[in-house]
Amino acid sequence: MGKKSLPDPHQKSRPYWGFVEMVTTNMDDVKNALKEEEYDTSTRGHRQKPPARAAGEGIYRILRHKSGKKTHTHLVYKLELPPQDEKNEPQESLNIEREGSFLIQIKNPDQHGASQFRGLPNKRKAVFPAHLQARFGQLRYCPADPPDFLNYEGCEFLLISASDDIEEELGLELKTEGECCDASCSDLVKTFGDTASIRPLLKGIWD
Repeated sequence: MGKKSLPDPHQKSRPYWGFVEMVTTNMDDVKNALKEEEYDTSTRGHRQKPPARAAGEGIYRILRHKSGKKTHTHLVYKLELPPQDEKNEPQESLNIEREGSFLIQIKNPDQHGASQFRGLPNKRKAVFPAHLQARFGQLRYCPADPPDFLNYEGCEFLLISASDDIEEELGLELKTEGECCDASCSDLVKTFGDTASIRPLLKGIWD
């Protein structure tokens, strides 16, 4: 996400820009991307990127939603971790609510008109197969329908905060796998616990 957070739930008309950085079936690729990194730049000298920290775990869906004659898509989620009785300092700072719904729109990589978002350089933009590119027509954005758009590195998208009550908004109850309150039931911890700090995930506080 360009702003390093999810959209502000109190600004429901403000889009947040993001892009798909990696598509892989190799878990080591993901682990390497989460590690600390040092690198040199031509303008800002030596830089250091700190290691990733896990901030939330839960379930999500991408939904097609029809309103009148128009159809759009939602990205919805519900957290299992951190537990509800823990603090949530990291989550608040990243606009991660217990559950949330966002309108999601995919950016047409062939449209180069003026935009409030700088976007990716051309060499990093997604190259969609013809059947997906055709979905745009002459539009600058289209729904994430099908969600296959997100299977391409460089896919740019907008998220717009819609609601923090999915059942009220969409008539859908997201059911998690049950009460989960420690590392033993966390897929994130099992997979990335040796790579990313898990304190924000389990205790709801920064390191």
